[in-house]
Amino acid sequence: MQVACVKPIKNSSLRTSLLHKKLEKLNLMENDLILRAARGESVTRVPVWCMRQAGRYLPEFREVREEHEFFKVCRTPELACKVTLQPIDRFDLDASIIFSDILVIPQALGMEVQMIKGKGPVFPEPLNGPDDLKRLTTDVDVKSCLKYVYDAIALTREKLNGKVPLIGFAGAPWTLMVYMIEGGSSKTYSKAKRWLYLYPEASTNLLQRLTDIIVEYLVEQVHAGAQLLQVFDSHAGELPEDLFLQYCYPYLNEIVTKVKAKLGAEKAVPMIVFAKGAHYAIEKLAQTEYDVIALDWQMDRKKARLLAPNKTLMGNLDPCALYAEKEVLERCVEKMIREFGTSRYIANLGHGMYPDMDPEHLRVFVDAVHKFSEKVITETK
Repeated sequence: MQVACVKPIKNSSLRTSLLHKKLEKLNLMENDLILRAARGESVTRVPVWCMRQAGRYLPEFREVREEHEFFKVCRTPELACKVTLQPIDRFDLDASIIFSDILVIPQALGMEVQMIKGKGPVFPEPLNGPDDLKRLTTDVDVKSCLKYVYDAIALTREKLNGKVPLIGFAGAPWTLMVYMIEGGSSKTYSKAKRWLYLYPEASTNLLQRLTDIIVEYLVEQVHAGAQLLQVFDSHAGELPEDLFLQYCYPYLNEIVTKVKAKLGAEKAVPMIVFAKGAHYAIEKLAQTEYDVIALDWQMDRKKARLLAPNKTLMGNLDPCALYAEKEVLERCVEKMIREFGTSRYIANLGHGMYPDMDPEHLRVFVDAVHKFSEKVITETK
């Protein structure tokens, strides 16, 4: 069964073209710390945000989800904007990230994706072999199919009113390919990796098709008002280095190169790459045009700094540190800041927030980053 291009659940009253006219005014930022850090400029304190900062750990988010199915929230700009702003209203974060999902691209390609409670995303009809690629939509109109994301970005920029910058994002080709073939989460990733060994030509064709869509998708997010972009390659570390260099790296590099070229020097925004688990790739990623390299919690901080001296680093506190008592969490944060330093650094977790975390522990984390980074900056003056 092929699913038609996903349309917004509800007709938005937004007029994106009119909102775009307001972007020049909104470019006057109250807090531009993350933009400065991404560009390698000096900051008064280390900026901090968290992956999955809009999510199930917040009671106000759970209230929205009780009334609305997950992808309905993604496809309704007003709801996506609402949940995007929830953590910004609660905490002293230095960036907002639009509420969406990396799997909107497989949906745009005609695949059905269900969000199952307790299981996460499920593809009822995954790709079992190369012949199944014929089921995918051949000519995806990115501007039309994913317009609800751009409308959500435009509305959120308006509501933020320059308080903090807004991050847009997409999943990387390999990570999307994994979901499309595995049909959901996996312990071994053997179905997707099997394709790389058995069907290299079909794998390359699929990865290139995804890359082309991702490039257009990210460019449109910037046109809608996104001020930074992050590419999530959450399954990069499942590959040995040789397969990463063949099936991940070229497409990650192509994405950043083409997005920046299409936007041009005046409109291009800082871009972040997160190749989770691919510790062997830091030096290679540092050779790309990505401005920021995000690190998972298992990456050695000092080694990463040596491998990527001219890039801003982001991360990488163990998410489980947020289960700790306040004093322990604060010590972990101070250690992290002293190891990374305060120049060319954005604080974050090494992965996303977990659903059972206490929101107040995120507050401790954010406030500790600000407190200790200000202390270190003062000490070094």
